Amino acid sequence: MSTEVDPPAAKRPAGVRAFRAAVARRPTLNFAYRIGVAVAGIAVLIVGILAIPYPGPGWAIVFAGLGILATEFAWARHALGWLRDRYRQVMAWYTARGLLVRVGAAAATAVLVVATLWVLGTFGIVGGWIGVESTWLRSPLAW
Repeated sequence: MSTEVDPPAAKRPAGVRAFRAAVARRPTLNFAYRIGVAVAGIAVLIVGILAIPYPGPGWAIVFAGLGILATEFAWARHALGWLRDRYRQVMAWYTARGLLVRVGAAAATAVLVVATLWVLGTFGIVGGWIGVESTWLRSPLAW
């Protein structure tokens, strides 16, 4: 193991540093801990990536997943910094665009949400609740 101080570890509270040091002293436990962090971080990251096109906290979930991974993996720390910079650049570009671009992006998001709800069968379910049975409300995935 390296004797140099891990910069993110130096910023952790003393109790967290002590816990992590105790885990690191036991190789098998350390390996299991890192696998647990990897599984949790990747799961959160995947949920975030799936949520990006929809209204809500998609990007926040992506950043949270990378943040979880960054607690143990240097590549995730670098990816998090790089992605944060690109996100800020894209949002600066987007906010500098005119009203037409913003309305177009909102319309594209609305179409994506409606299409997803239709494919998942939400309209057919709600139509059944209110007594509207129509074939066009049914999902193409319905049997």
